[in-house]
Amino acid sequence: IGKSNGIRIPKDVLEQTGLKGEVELVVKDRQILIRGVDKIRDQWGRKFRTMAEKGDDKPLDIDAIGLSSWDEGEWAWS
Repeated sequence: IGKSNGIRIPKDVLEQTGLKGEVELVVKDRQILIRGVDKIRDQWGRKFRTMAEKGDDKPLDIDAIGLSSWDEGEWAWS
């Protein structure tokens, strides 16, 4: 598209890399590296559960701002 070029990678070569899903291209030392993209949010669920188990899932500024009427009346704290 536009001023882009394409490259075809044989399926068996791609399978050897173990790459699945999105990739990113990085230019380093006149080489093009293709590497998998870490999904930043993939582990959020597990990390949030761990935080909750440790009691470390409370808002940092709750004492400074207090609870709103929506927080007290409509939000379900679990």
